[in-house]
Amino acid sequence: MTIIQAILIAIVQGITEFLPISSTGHMIIAQHLLGVESTDFIKAFTVNIQFGSILSVLVLYWKRFFQTWDFYTKLFVACLPLVIAFLLEKQIDKMLESVSVVAGALLVGGIFLIFVDRWFDKPENEKTKLTYKKSLIIGFFQIISVIPGVSRSAATIIGGMTQKLSRKNAAEFSFFLAVPTMFAASALKLFQNYKTITTDNITILLVGNLVSFIVAMIAIKAFIAFLTKNGFKVFGYYRILVGIVLIIMILTGHGLSIQ
Repeated sequence: MTIIQAILIAIVQGITEFLPISSTGHMIIAQHLLGVESTDFIKAFTVNIQFGSILSVLVLYWKRFFQTWDFYTKLFVACLPLVIAFLLEKQIDKMLESVSVVAGALLVGGIFLIFVDRWFDKPENEKTKLTYKKSLIIGFFQIISVIPGVSRSAATIIGGMTQKLSRKNAAEFSFFLAVPTMFAASALKLFQNYKTITTDNITILLVGNLVSFIVAMIAIKAFIAFLTKNGFKVFGYYRILVGIVLIIMILTGHGLSIQ
């Protein structure tokens, strides 16, 4: 992987991490289009540049993130279902190489997003509070996102909306939940693949995190404003379009192969 390839993939990650269109799926697509071979370092890179995105959340929401112990325990409860993801790590790693899995998940998820506002976007009652039960339910929604192309952001925001949170509040809790979730995933992948990081490629990893941080900060602000006003439908149509294009490319053998 070259510096230019790392920057391009990090830009894709920063833009898509908090959008309901799947950052992992788009990074897999970018990796294939750029001709980047799927090595242990590349797998670690695509996970570890999430550190930059984590930092962007902390910088933008630092006053709201550093709250009471009640807030942190609810985040902890929402993270508990992640144990399932750790148990399925080998299966997840196999899916991370498959463009066909991404294409299918984008298409199905896109159809779902077109109707999600109609199903779940109800006016939030002032008495509606995030309870431990609701936090756990949102955590189970997050598990669905281990499938590349599903989108962690979409899964957790929709999970929040099913618990009668507004789109904005559900999105912000999704951002907060991303911090421990992505930190744990990144730290685990770094620990498992630390031997693949050398003096030759550590610069690539650092540059990727820096680019991801800058781009994610811009994307978060833009996304919150857009989502609050317009909802999910546009993202649904986008996912369907990308999914169809990928399926056509896979079936016709134009540059993307089924892994």
